[in-house]
Amino acid sequence: MILVTGGTGLVGSHLLFHLASKRIRIRAIYRNGDRIALTRKVFEYYTDTPDKTFNEIDWVKADINDIPSLSIAFKGITRVYHCAALISFDPKKRKQLFKVNAEGTANLVNLCIEHKVEKLCHVSSIATIGESLDKKPVAETKEFNASVANIYALSKHQAEMEVWRGSQEGINTIIVNPGVIIGPGFWDNGSGRLFKKISEGLKFYPPGGTGFVTVKDVVGAMVNLMDSEITNENYILVSENLTYKEAFTKIAEAVEKKAPKLLLKKGLLAILWRLDWLKSNLIGSEQVLSKKLASSFDTTTIYSNEKIIKDSNFKFENLAAAINSCAATFLKENHSTAEY
Repeated sequence: MILVTGGTGLVGSHLLFHLASKRIRIRAIYRNGDRIALTRKVFEYYTDTPDKTFNEIDWVKADINDIPSLSIAFKGITRVYHCAALISFDPKKRKQLFKVNAEGTANLVNLCIEHKVEKLCHVSSIATIGESLDKKPVAETKEFNASVANIYALSKHQAEMEVWRGSQEGINTIIVNPGVIIGPGFWDNGSGRLFKKISEGLKFYPPGGTGFVTVKDVVGAMVNLMDSEITNENYILVSENLTYKEAFTKIAEAVEKKAPKLLLKKGLLAILWRLDWLKSNLIGSEQVLSKKLASSFDTTTIYSNEKIIKDSNFKFENLAAAINSCAATFLKENHSTAEY
């Protein structure tokens, strides 16, 4: 039986459909029962009879930081897809980020060792890959630079260290490092929030750029790597490298809105992160734009996908077509009326 953590998130929900459609025995853990409905909605994107596959999932209430409940979820498990993570760039959430992303992953690895799990796939991020300071593509071997990393990247890097520890203790592991993931179903966070903001008439774009990939490609690569004999390797999952202006323009065109025209210059980014910090400290809200995140928006990093293509003959789908498809779903579900 396969265990999936984070099954009520973007990657996890699309992964669950992929696995369930193959009639593979699956167990998924959840913390909030209300979010299971979001996963079922994702199934509706793929089939007119979602319950036929959705009902195949064995849902277990558990938390990756609650060893007793997690131990129960591990009974009979042979493979694990670890998709659960906390995403935040607020430095004040350092303790929580490391608790979930690093300690939670350590708990998972320990149980994989205890239960002699055959293989573990961990979903990390390109945030743990070093920057391309010379404008050349960076590969998986690029050294992580903690001095410039934001708090989320630091927590995910520590999570990777726990997975590598597991590999040293006999667990066959795979780590995937996806770029910004494009996919439907979750419009209030991740790239889904980007579709929402642009549809509301976003006017600014950051000066830098990064790597993008579709959720279908992330899931496909994960399953291919888990079904292969490849072990103890990490893979960048990026189909295209785009500037933020290029990405925002593609999304704007897809949601039938004007593309952002105003560049967020470095000086303005510096002002904005300070204002966000002040607001966060005055009213206790989450700091969305930290100093290091603002710095990353001013940087263009180009990522190489040569390793995944070479090792598994993987073929990425067309990113522009996926953006258009995602936008069509967004418009259908949100009926945006934002004016130009």
